[in-house]
Amino acid sequence: MTLEATSPSANYGTTASGSSFYAAMRILPRDQREAMFQIYSFCRQVDDIADSDGPRDVRLAALQQWRDDIDALYQGHPPARLKDYVASVKTFGLKREDFLAIVDGMEMDVPQDIRAPDMATLDLYCDRVASAVGRLSVRVFGLPEDDGIQLAHHLGRALQLTNILRDIDEDATLGRLYLPREALLHAGITSNDPNRVIAERALPKVCVPLAQRAKVHFEKSDEIMNRNKRRAVRAPRIMSKYYHAILDLLIARGFAAPRQPVRVSKVTRIAILLRYAFL
Repeated sequence: MTLEATSPSANYGTTASGSSFYAAMRILPRDQREAMFQIYSFCRQVDDIADSDGPRDVRLAALQQWRDDIDALYQGHPPARLKDYVASVKTFGLKREDFLAIVDGMEMDVPQDIRAPDMATLDLYCDRVASAVGRLSVRVFGLPEDDGIQLAHHLGRALQLTNILRDIDEDATLGRLYLPREALLHAGITSNDPNRVIAERALPKVCVPLAQRAKVHFEKSDEIMNRNKRRAVRAPRIMSKYYHAILDLLIARGFAAPRQPVRVSKVTRIAILLRYAFL
């Protein structure tokens, strides 16, 4: 699952749904809340590196430094910027490989911008930038191991695919195109130039099946949350409902140009928070 994204590519979950993230996390007990904000801070910092306009070799070096710092944290001598993470790693059993997967995911955009990846690469990207965040998060929330991993898998992909569909035009301004190559070719689109692709009349033929794929992941994540304790799934449920509302708005709007941005209303956000956090 994602924290929601700070970047236009919406890697893990923080800008447009920054408010939903904060609302979902503030309902947690203190130790859980602090761990989640540490995870958020980590994601935010590595995402900012990947999305900066600095030289690519400098960004790659900065991301490698984060890998080295994560290794140092798990070897028992954390650098200053990760000292506060020690207690959370120990208390919740946070896994080194999940932190490293997030760095790997952010790095996928650095050597060159992602453009029309094949479906396997897109799924790997979603796993690293979204589901890996989820695997850290479900440990904090206290879900059982198997259900937690499955929830991270499905909800992470649901949120990330929703982000991709929401941010098609914004990503194109950065030279990025996350729509899968197979779907583009199936729709008769042979270009991988983001600005050309977003102007194609056949674009809805690419986006609608991707939206349906996201819906299936939402449904599977709902099944998992429904069989777990309400308290353990309150935060991911809020994020899920918020993003599902975004997806529904995208589907209702359609994907043909011109595409107006969609926004979940304040009333809807409050209703989601009240229903799943307090009622």
